[in-house]
Amino acid sequence: MSQQPVKQENGFLNLIFNILLPVLILNKVSKFIGPFPALLLALAFPLGYGAYDLIQRRKVNAFSVLGLLNVLFTGGLALMGLNGFWFAVKEAAFPCLVGLFVLGSAFTKRPFIETLFLNPALMKVDLLEERLKEKDKKAEFHAHMKKATLLLSMSFAFSAVLNFVLAKRIFINIDPALTPEAQSIILNEQIAQMTTWSMAVIMVPSIIFLIAIFLYLLKGIKNYAGLSTEELLKES
Repeated sequence: MSQQPVKQENGFLNLIFNILLPVLILNKVSKFIGPFPALLLALAFPLGYGAYDLIQRRKVNAFSVLGLLNVLFTGGLALMGLNGFWFAVKEAAFPCLVGLFVLGSAFTKRPFIETLFLNPALMKVDLLEERLKEKDKKAEFHAHMKKATLLLSMSFAFSAVLNFVLAKRIFINIDPALTPEAQSIILNEQIAQMTTWSMAVIMVPSIIFLIAIFLYLLKGIKNYAGLSTEELLKES
């Protein structure tokens, strides 16, 4: 009997379920249901997606692990009543962890940039591999993917620095004399403010980085496989 093919990982669903949704829950929902229930709800997304991905692909999803750590750090700091400097450290630590994961993947057979961009649902990955084999350029293309992944890891390092500087300005120490409810309200406001500003200060440079890296990737595909963007993309 032929072995059933392993389902491909979806980089964008990874980001949504393991990072974006948990962060939104911690930032926006905790004020309505309380910090601890919000923490449990936020944990459910990376935990559930990681379990589903483990069943489908038969391997541990590193992004689900990172998502769990991010939620645990954020929710744990809030539950312990820590604020100020520690939230700035957390905000810098998460992109550092992601950057280290991306950096490590550059030295594997499947760099993360391949998982993120070379999606069989959007691109003719089989055609790309066929052309690379015909031209005997698989090694050169893999080296190109490695460089693109290293560039992506550098973007996370840049994001970590921006995160820390921004968080240091936003997460000021909360007066311990205030009631726990008042402290929770102020902390939620700080988290919401961090989320809002990070969209402009961090997200925009990150998008520019991603676009530049994607163009660099397409250039490699054209140079080594001789495929244009139109030839590579699947018709909708």
